[in-house]
Amino acid sequence: MRNVRLIARLDIKMNWLIKGVQMEGWRKVGPPDEFACKYAMGGADELLLMDAVASLYERNSLLDIVKRVATDVFVPMTVGGGVRSVEDAKVLLSSGADKVAINTAATRDPGLITALSDRFGAQATVVSIEAIRSGTDWLAMTDNGRNHTGRNVLDWAWEAEQAGAGEIVLTAIDKEGLGLGFDVELVRQVSERVSIPVVASGGLGSANHLKDLIKLTEVSGVAVAQALHWDVLELADLRDCLRSEDVFVRPIPKEDANQ
Repeated sequence: MRNVRLIARLDIKMNWLIKGVQMEGWRKVGPPDEFACKYAMGGADELLLMDAVASLYERNSLLDIVKRVATDVFVPMTVGGGVRSVEDAKVLLSSGADKVAINTAATRDPGLITALSDRFGAQATVVSIEAIRSGTDWLAMTDNGRNHTGRNVLDWAWEAEQAGAGEIVLTAIDKEGLGLGFDVELVRQVSERVSIPVVASGGLGSANHLKDLIKLTEVSGVAVAQALHWDVLELADLRDCLRSEDVFVRPIPKEDANQ
């Protein structure tokens, strides 16, 4: 039976959970701790916490939030934004993160991927790729889609795997926050180019979008933000959708109690 993880994505700015469209126009949603607990209890398989302003301050400011969430939440947590060294990653992992996600620093020095993988294991080393469509291709971006890296997404995904990454979080900037569906072709091509898990982020707005992605790609996980934050979809809806596609769904106590 296939396994596709449901991952609640929380973009955070200065102690606020925020959400934008195509990584711009951020709006406050609420306290990230509360939403993280809500999603974990509601059936999210994992949490993805991203510091939306880390590039501005050149550091990850989520440490206190990570510690608080780790106290109450018992699903794996990936934390990204502002991770520029092995020491940065060590601090986050020792504070409760299970994995660290890197983007900007990795594009500047792919050796950081290797250093993290050697120190903490590939399973804890995630490369976040922000992709923007350019004709029939995709370009890798950084800093919430503001800066071009000059890298082709497919080539960069392959290079990241070779450097030691254990997972890729792939965000389609063109689709992000719109709720109009994933960039299925992007996810398909990246998933075929690498052998490590690929998490698709950006575009989920209905259960049918999830069904299409599962049927047409080898995606390993789906990161959901806008649809959850604005109550467009419930995690229960997405879990039911996965079951209908013969995908393994992790039991949660609330569901066990109702059976």
